[in-house]
Amino acid sequence: MQSDNPTAAILVIGDEILSGRTREGNAHYLSQVLNSIGVDLREVRIVGDDHDQIVASIKVLDKSLGGAWDMLFTSGGIGPTHDDITADAVAAAFGVGIEINEEARRVMVERWQARGVEVTGNRLRMARIPLGAALIPNAHSAAPGFHIGNTYVMAGVPEVFRAMVEAIVDKLPTGRPSVSEALEVLRPESDVADELRAVADAFPDLSLGSYPFQSGQRYGTSLVIRGLDGRRVTDAMTLLRERLAL
Repeated sequence: MQSDNPTAAILVIGDEILSGRTREGNAHYLSQVLNSIGVDLREVRIVGDDHDQIVASIKVLDKSLGGAWDMLFTSGGIGPTHDDITADAVAAAFGVGIEINEEARRVMVERWQARGVEVTGNRLRMARIPLGAALIPNAHSAAPGFHIGNTYVMAGVPEVFRAMVEAIVDKLPTGRPSVSEALEVLRPESDVADELRAVADAFPDLSLGSYPFQSGQRYGTSLVIRGLDGRRVTDAMTLLRERLAL
């Protein structure tokens, strides 16, 4: 699909994701949000709790560091335990120091004190922020994320991640949301491949995909056409229906 929209990548961080112990859903949620505001998600990457892998991934994904995409969103690894190393890795990627951010400390301590929660050194780890980064508010549990360069660093806990996304979405650069139309046919992919290819050739600015499914004992295919121009999408779907004699 041809597009001049801003581009983005998502970096999911955590051994628990790679081991299968935790089901990843943050990337799925954020992909829908980005699509709705006209940001083209181009890559999703998952790495473990490995400092060097996180640093390397940030450098190749964040355009402000010479990477590929306009924005990078990370999920995971900013909690209170020893394996929460994302903040340190981000600081290393950007070549800056890291220390307790007094605003982050204030917000968290006020919330903890109001709830009778003890302020401990481990909890204060979540106030360690790379120098020069701006905080991302966390309405769910106070401990903030942060934004540095073109990288937005957010928690892995789904409820907290969503709260942070809500805090930044209105501030992100936007483009044109994509438009899609879908058609289901009770024919296998191989039977519709030629027609789909012909329409794709006639509409090179659009994205056409086919997704097989089974209904009872019959095989079918869901055909999806996506683009930024709704009229072009409709015209392409009309041609596809004609070629399929529907």
